[in-house]
Amino acid sequence: MERGERESETPRNALSSCSAPMDFQVVVLAGGASKKLIPLISKEVPKALLPVANRPVLSYVLELLEQSNLKDLIVVVEGQDAAVRVGGWISGAYVDRLHVEVAAVPEDVGTAGALRAIARHLTAKDIMVVNGDLVSDVPPGAVAAAHRRHDAAVTAMLCSAPVSGPSESGSSGGKDKTKKPGRYNIIGLDPTKQFLLYIATGAELEKDIRIQKSILRAVGQMEIRADLMDAHLYAFKRSVLQEVLDQKDTFQSLKQDVLPYLVRSQLKSEVLLNGAPQAEENGNEKVNFQKNQVMVSRILANASTPSFHEFSGLGTNGSAPRTHKCCVYIASNRKYCARLNSIQAFSDINRDVTGEASHLSGYSFSAQNNNIHPSAELGSKTTVGPHCMLGEGSQMGDKCSVKRSVIGRHCRIGSNVKVANSVIMNHVTIGDGCSIQGSVICSNVQLQERVVLKDCQVGAGFVVTAGSECKGEALAKKEK
Repeated sequence: MERGERESETPRNALSSCSAPMDFQVVVLAGGASKKLIPLISKEVPKALLPVANRPVLSYVLELLEQSNLKDLIVVVEGQDAAVRVGGWISGAYVDRLHVEVAAVPEDVGTAGALRAIARHLTAKDIMVVNGDLVSDVPPGAVAAAHRRHDAAVTAMLCSAPVSGPSESGSSGGKDKTKKPGRYNIIGLDPTKQFLLYIATGAELEKDIRIQKSILRAVGQMEIRADLMDAHLYAFKRSVLQEVLDQKDTFQSLKQDVLPYLVRSQLKSEVLLNGAPQAEENGNEKVNFQKNQVMVSRILANASTPSFHEFSGLGTNGSAPRTHKCCVYIASNRKYCARLNSIQAFSDINRDVTGEASHLSGYSFSAQNNNIHPSAELGSKTTVGPHCMLGEGSQMGDKCSVKRSVIGRHCRIGSNVKVANSVIMNHVTIGDGCSIQGSVICSNVQLQERVVLKDCQVGAGFVVTAGSECKGEALAKKEK
């Protein structure tokens, strides 16, 4: 029996193996060909296999789940070809460690659509759903435990919003800085910070916040936060999730559709009754949210209002409970949490995982705070600075300089080459006298002599001709 075989395995981390229930089923949404990541991704390298510190980004989620003893996984990949590639990598890297089924779904179905497509495979009481682009050290077992403790319909993991990216760099203009808060969520929490009462995402962030009076009456006080990020790690009660997916067949996104719907409907006496949700209450309370303001409280005068926890256990006229609870697990701000969902995030996470979050990389770093593979070769007077990685079999010529960069496996780099704040993938050839700054160079690229790149992305297999100078460009072969 498969389950018995998995239970007989010796966990890699015996201390963390007890931290999560065994009967959670985990779905990892590994994506496919995200347009935001072109030209970094290709048919040969789907999003899940993009390297972070010379490891596929998907490996970070899989090992995080393994550490919480969550080993029964369905990895959902968009597109048949991408699924074959991801499945091949998983079977080689995690044999005898995880029980993984790889499911291919059509491209562009959205996160809710992907779950709908595999719904018949979901059989456990509770389902954990996590995006495959999450790089974090927050234990999923803690989210699972909070979900069970509250008997919640959904529990969402929230993390401190990252402070890196172009809006924080000295070169970006004022416009970026004023728009930065709009990237994240506006979230309403109860006073205990355990229940999710309001969430606004995307275009809604440009509007005034409108909060139902029924929620304000129920909680007495609500805290509005704009410093938290939805980490795209959710625990769902399977019966609730499947009911919503079945009856709301236009819902495509967990974040934009399913989660806000569950949050809006949690204080109704009937959530889903015979497929007819109760009409929304018309009464709204308007809250002006000033930009850059992190916290606002709304306190009602009626101190006798029961707490949300008590309210959530009451049905109509005090009858049996008919509501559901939407809960949160807020990670400590000392934890690392980021999603690889843009080119900027790709660069930021590679920098972090070789820097302040190097414990996530799985590699040991030297006294000089770098990691140079024993088989790598360095020429005379070549320096590799702190927070750098140089992969297996790579060679560098004389008088080269590498600063805060990741260089992959089996690269051939000439003399007098300068690399700073960049990611260079595998099997890249770089000619003498090149300068690479703030750029991403994909696998099998050839840079001829004296190429200068600043803030560029070069797609797999591209050849940059000698003497070229490029700034802020995406260079890639045309897809056939």
